[in-house]
Amino acid sequence: MQLKRVVVTGLGALTPIGNNIEEYWNGLVNGKSGSAPVTYYDTEKFKVKFACELKNYSPEDHFDRKEARKLDRFAQYALVSSDEAIKDSGIDLDVVDKFRVGVIWGAGIGGLETFQNEVMNFAQGDGTPRFNPFFIPKMIADIAPGHISIKHGFMGPNYTTVSACASAANAMIDALNYIRLGHCDVIVTGGSEAAVTIAGMGGFGAMHALSTRNESPETASRPFDATRDGFVLGEGAGALILEEYEHAKARGAKIYAEVVGGGLSSDAYHMTAPHPDGIGVVQVMKNCLRDAGLKPEDVDAINTHGTSTPLGDVAELKAISQVFGEHAPDININSTKSMTGHLLGAAGAIEAIASILAMEHGIVPPTINHTTVDENIDPKLNLTLNKAQKRDVKVAMSNTFGFGGHNACVVFKKIS
Repeated sequence: MQLKRVVVTGLGALTPIGNNIEEYWNGLVNGKSGSAPVTYYDTEKFKVKFACELKNYSPEDHFDRKEARKLDRFAQYALVSSDEAIKDSGIDLDVVDKFRVGVIWGAGIGGLETFQNEVMNFAQGDGTPRFNPFFIPKMIADIAPGHISIKHGFMGPNYTTVSACASAANAMIDALNYIRLGHCDVIVTGGSEAAVTIAGMGGFGAMHALSTRNESPETASRPFDATRDGFVLGEGAGALILEEYEHAKARGAKIYAEVVGGGLSSDAYHMTAPHPDGIGVVQVMKNCLRDAGLKPEDVDAINTHGTSTPLGDVAELKAISQVFGEHAPDININSTKSMTGHLLGAAGAIEAIASILAMEHGIVPPTINHTTVDENIDPKLNLTLNKAQKRDVKVAMSNTFGFGGHNACVVFKKIS
């Protein structure tokens, strides 16, 4: 069977360093940090007092009050970013066959704030079960693609992938496969997350997963630096319009890039810790290259999972060295989480967008906040430290890994 080609024709972003694609890209190339003291709740009793929150986001700018009350923030973010991507794609919603347009979305946690608030209200009451009738519909992770399809009338496949921090990348790979097998013409994909809450920060803090650099939040996310001490929790969303190539060409769409492959694997090692030898990470990148029909030397740039954790960063770079061998030092390796923080289930989406925009503009965004060399990291690797680098990126890879040992990798190729 001849697989169909799949391209990216629209992008949307809502991130801690920019509330649309243009702002996001400007933040990336200028090395902007989205980390700052938490404003959503009183952090006095919390060990970690900062995160990568959205800036200047107001639900009233996008929804009427009645509608906003029915939506957890993660679903709001999904709708806002997907609206931007759909508009960017130029798809005529009055003409497209909506039975062949789907929504496959990623969310690692879903409506955590809704769950937290409803349970706290119950616990503080007299035991009478007074719950908001929108409690469950606001909380469940699959509601985000549901809202997108309801708003636009898309009647193709519609579901959420949940694989922790690999969720959005999983969604993109599923979307790629649905289209190249001929089941859909267009799929809205990506991911959203809104876990900067009392429960989210408290839970990750209890695991000692978060940086505690309260005195300097803007420098706390420092992937590959010897003094890194954990990730910075972020929030937001990224949306991509994936489209069958001939369908896009027939309507004269702008094409950002071709999605040429995706890979999945499992560490089968630990609930939260990465395999120290990066076995699953090695395999996922090999699977991705094989699926794309590419050789290691074809890859120009890799946006790593790079969360700024002591174990994970080293394991991933060792895996890259193993997969790419002598070519590894020639690759621009970076971690945009140094700027955005870790968006969990949305990470794969905004990082894929960063990779695509790097191809579009010929610039690889930096890994900021690097001050101290880690002797456990190969000094020959180009980690794109502290300053963006010009590069003609023809092939870009994006890695995302999640708790439970889930690994996902997507690769994009420039279309001339």
